Amino acid sequence: MMTEGWAMWITGLPSSGKSTIANGVARRLKEMGVNVETLESDELRKILTPKPTYSEEERDWFYNVIVYIAKLLVRNGVNVIIDATGNKRAYRDNARRRISKFVEVYVKCSLNVCMKRDVKGLYKGALEGSIGTLPGIQTIYEEPLKPEVIVETDKLTVNESVELVLNKLKELRYIDSTV
Repeated sequence: MMTEGWAMWITGLPSSGKSTIANGVARRLKEMGVNVETLESDELRKILTPKPTYSEEERDWFYNVIVYIAKLLVRNGVNVIIDATGNKRAYRDNARRRISKFVEVYVKCSLNVCMKRDVKGLYKGALEGSIGTLPGIQTIYEEPLKPEVIVETDKLTVNESVELVLNKLKELRYIDSTV
């Protein structure tokens, strides 16, 4: 009998360290023999919205699709890491409502540190006006109210952050605590 998987949404400002944490957690889970798939928003956008406008309507649609894909995977026994800003609480709350085994990980990092880390030039573009809806600058980022995990990437190392997330998965019994 196949058991249902779980989903984890790793959320935070752009350049907060979401992808670094998601990749680290996925790598460690695979080393432990845990089947996991990462839904990375930048990669999905290339397929779903190859010429993104980042309008509110497009974001609503995009995050609904991510939740739908995650729900299908979880229902079929696949554990899912959603690596996406998801700037509105409503997006993440939708996932929590639709996926019974759900974990929200808030990658908390100051805006100043995010701006210094910005390898894609998003903040520079937002400040210069070439990007018009960047969460944290022109669009609000709604911090999670009760995330299962808060990872402060401007205070913790990558390894400490990954361990914090893995420990929560063990505590919830989503993964074996003996590995």
